[in-house]
Amino acid sequence: MKTIGLLGGMSWESTAEYYRIINELVSKKLGGLHSAKCLLYSFDFDEITEKQKAGKWDELGEILGEMAVKLEKAGADMILICTNTMHKVADDVQGMINVPLVSIIDATAEEIKEKGVGKAGLLGTRFTMEDNFYRDGLESHGIEAVIPERDDRVFVHNVIFGELCKGIIKKESKKRFLEIIDSLLDQGAEGIILGCTEIPLLIKQEDVEVPVFDTTYIHAKKAVELALKN
Repeated sequence: MKTIGLLGGMSWESTAEYYRIINELVSKKLGGLHSAKCLLYSFDFDEITEKQKAGKWDELGEILGEMAVKLEKAGADMILICTNTMHKVADDVQGMINVPLVSIIDATAEEIKEKGVGKAGLLGTRFTMEDNFYRDGLESHGIEAVIPERDDRVFVHNVIFGELCKGIIKKESKKRFLEIIDSLLDQGAEGIILGCTEIPLLIKQEDVEVPVFDTTYIHAKKAVELALKN
């Protein structure tokens, strides 16, 4: 079994989900008392978000890259950035390490294509929805991403940072999210990407009539597949 290196804490709420899912999948696949071989570095998320707000993405790439190097030196055979937004600096991180960086965008695109979906609604932070890195990544796989209107993007972003990252789940926020999802379906979306690792804490497949792509689960599952691959 290969060792999975996790760059987490962005937020710790979703990183806890990564750890749970990865270990549950390893246990299910191998049986017995098997669990995953993991190394985790957990950031102080407040320090990360302050640099995001200031647009200091080059610094963030250096910070994540330095910790990825440490995980590699400690024995990680692959690295996961446990957040969609910080894949904005994925190329910077990959350039600093010799082991593979497992892309959440590529893993999600693979799942979307398997479902036969060509156009998907994208929910996430404003960085994920409005910057080009995520939509371009999907487009490279032949997938068109549609995003909510501006006011809805602001609402989604604020709920992620003001509620979900703090473990706060509100019924009224879920109701609005589902209304926003309906608006994406009206734009022709055939599936919905939960493009923030906290959103699956609020929205589940049973809440939506079209395929929902839980990026946290998809990313964790891809890591387990690679860890157990001969």
